[in-house]
Amino acid sequence: MTGTTSRLLDLLSLLQARRDWPGSLLAERLGISARTVRRDVDRLRAMGYNINASMGPDGGYRLEAGSELPPLLFDDEQAIALAISLHAAAVTGVGIEEAATRALTTVRQVLPQRLRHRLDTMEFTTVASRPGGGSPPVSPEVLIAVSTAVRTAHVLRFDYVTQSFDTHGSDYRSSDTTPEPPSPRRVEPHHLVMSHGSWYLVGWDLDHDQWRIFRADRMTPRMPSGPRFVRREIPGGDPEQYVAARFKGSELVDRWPCIGKVVLHRPAGHVRPFAGDGIVEDLGTGRCTLELGSWSWVALAASLNLFDTDIDVLYPPQLTDAFAQLAARNSATAHR
Repeated sequence: MTGTTSRLLDLLSLLQARRDWPGSLLAERLGISARTVRRDVDRLRAMGYNINASMGPDGGYRLEAGSELPPLLFDDEQAIALAISLHAAAVTGVGIEEAATRALTTVRQVLPQRLRHRLDTMEFTTVASRPGGGSPPVSPEVLIAVSTAVRTAHVLRFDYVTQSFDTHGSDYRSSDTTPEPPSPRRVEPHHLVMSHGSWYLVGWDLDHDQWRIFRADRMTPRMPSGPRFVRREIPGGDPEQYVAARFKGSELVDRWPCIGKVVLHRPAGHVRPFAGDGIVEDLGTGRCTLELGSWSWVALAASLNLFDTDIDVLYPPQLTDAFAQLAARNSATAHR
């Protein structure tokens, strides 16, 4: 029985590795007769695998998708990748945390001891990138509807909740402001992007005739979808870079529009953990330089004050002016 089980697993692994297998080649690879191959294929069919057979001298076998989910076979690296992905599913924002936990428990129970040990040594905790747990979860049905429209290039119709501060239709920042009533949208969907624990749709807004970014948790798709469309080229050609640029207040380039460099009168080791994407250089004598960016000069000056130390501006002059503007505001606040 052990030999038969092992042979079935080897046969299943071969069928998953390529689309078509001649029966004679399968028999040769497994070291068995063509008759035994036919019997083993029948055993796999009884387990739920949909295996088609073609007749004739060049006949063979093909593993097809079935109506039910049969037992799956993974190699070592695939099993570890699956377990880690399930463990990290809590920050995907899709509302599948409970299902992912149950799936991870199932996978871990059937892992060989050597793989279970590897997984345990990689145990980690997933933390949402946004303070407070990020955006509200997105239902899988919404993501499936959006992904389907992206894949088939059909116009997506949906109701969208816009925050009151959103004047550009690209509501990619979180906010505590009161949402406005949903408004109907018609969009050519191009890419579904996950960033910082939230899902975003990048698409061409047909009503405003421009590229926009929509948060998936504020979308309610309407059915049926609209007509097919011819895909446009996304600005810059890279959806990930396009979304990252918009996060930083830029249109196309994934870089902050305001970048400055200062000397902080603190050791580099005290600054690096809180420098984000800034560049820190150790000057010795308890000082370091920090090159950092932000969406405005005043915001950059304010963020540098978080280090609670003396600051010398190296460049540009706009940053020095921003410190003066910030100081005037703070002075006015202190004397009210």
